[in-house]
Amino acid sequence: MRQLVLGTVAVLLAGCAGPSVIGKEQAQAVKARDQALVWHADAIQAAIRQSGTTGALAFLDAADARLVILPGDTPDDAWTRRTASPASEAGRASVPPVVSFVYRADVPAAPETVSTKVLEQHEALRTSVATLEVEARDVERRADDRLRQIQRELAESVAAAKQDSDRALAAAIADTQRALRAAADDLAEARAFMLQTAQLAWLDHELTVENAGGIRKMEAASQSLAATSGRLAASMQQLSEHLARQLKELADRIEALRAKMSEVK
Repeated sequence: MRQLVLGTVAVLLAGCAGPSVIGKEQAQAVKARDQALVWHADAIQAAIRQSGTTGALAFLDAADARLVILPGDTPDDAWTRRTASPASEAGRASVPPVVSFVYRADVPAAPETVSTKVLEQHEALRTSVATLEVEARDVERRADDRLRQIQRELAESVAAAKQDSDRALAAAIADTQRALRAAADDLAEARAFMLQTAQLAWLDHELTVENAGGIRKMEAASQSLAATSGRLAASMQQLSEHLARQLKELADRIEALRAKMSEVK
């Protein structure tokens, strides 16, 4: 922003630095003034050498015609030095409408006629530029302060966000660990249940095998019992038939004895 202001001022100063257009009467007044200044050439050069500047604005006070010398490297520089010390004798002088800028004797340049109005315009412009620079520095300072404040707030926000994220991450890790422990417990319980189920299945298989063996044994015993029952039934049948024959033979003998006893009677 400061570079832009300085660039604008340079353009304006360049535009104001050209020769002013004056009327005939003014030209005659300037000629008379320059002729009057010729008589003070030695004093003007002595003041320039003493100040160590490139030249000086020289004019006769409009009020009392006394010589006024304002040393400076340029007309604007000399005018600025005058306005910088308004309490000095040069600052209290009555300045005519036009003044001359006389160069040091060793500088190959003719004196320049400078309009007081132009000098005042340049001075007002420099004052405006200085004011703009002050305002620009103030704006820049406020912007820097605001930027630092934003940076601090951003750093605080980042720190707070980091703390929140750290807490959230720690809570998430704790939840994950609890979930993993719960999952491990569930897995252990599932493994124990599966082991118990496998053991029960093995016992059931053993019982099934054992029951199957018992059933086969029962079937074998039943078959043996059936065979024994058959043999017993056959034996009973044979015994019954044999007993019946014996009983019949006994009955026949008893009948024979009865018959013999009857004959004996």
